[in-house]
Amino acid sequence: MREAEVHRETHETRVWVHLNLDGSGNFQIATGLGFLDHCLSHLAVHGLFDLELQAEGDLEVDAHHTVEDIALALGEAFHQALGERRGIARIADCFVPMDETLAHVALDFSGRPYAIVQVRWHTPYIGQIPVTLFPHFFQSFSVTARCNLHARVLYGEDDHHQAEALFKAWARALDQATQIDPRRRGAIPSTKGKL
Repeated sequence: MREAEVHRETHETRVWVHLNLDGSGNFQIATGLGFLDHCLSHLAVHGLFDLELQAEGDLEVDAHHTVEDIALALGEAFHQALGERRGIARIADCFVPMDETLAHVALDFSGRPYAIVQVRWHTPYIGQIPVTLFPHFFQSFSVTARCNLHARVLYGEDDHHQAEALFKAWARALDQATQIDPRRRGAIPSTKGKL
C-alpha cells in the first residue's frame, strides 16, 4: 500500500494528514478555511486519492501559517507514500477548463523541488485566503514533495474559478505522475538510477 501519515506541529499550527495514493477519491478535510477545504476536496476527487486532513492554526493572526503548513505536510505525505518512486510515471501535466478559465499544471517527481506559479488575480481574497497564498501553497508543496511544479492560468476572469481550476489540474497531474507504469517493471524512472 502506498500510504503515508504525517503529523506537523509548530507553535502556530497542528496538521495531520493521511494519504492513500491508490484510493478512490474519499476525503475528510477540516482546515478552518472553507475555500481551502473545497480546493483540497478536488485533490482527492480528481486525483482519486483517499485523503484525511485535519488542521488547526492561528487563524486569528491570518491564514498564512495554516495554508503553508498544510502544503508542507501534504507534500511530505506524497514524498513518503512514493518511497523510492520505483515504477512511477514520474512526469505528467493536465489542462483543466472551468467556465471562462483555463489552467495548466505540469510536474515532475524528480527529487528536485522547484515551483513556478503564474496567475493574474483580480481580487485580493478568495474567502478568507489572500490570493498571494495560492502560489505559496504550491511552492511549499513542491519543497517537501521533492517535485518540480509549474502551474499557470492561461486566462480567466473569476478568481474562484482560477484557483479551483488550478487545484483540479494539479490533482489530475498528480494522479498521472504517481501511477505505476507496468512497463518500468519497478525500475526507478531516471537515467541516474536514483531520485
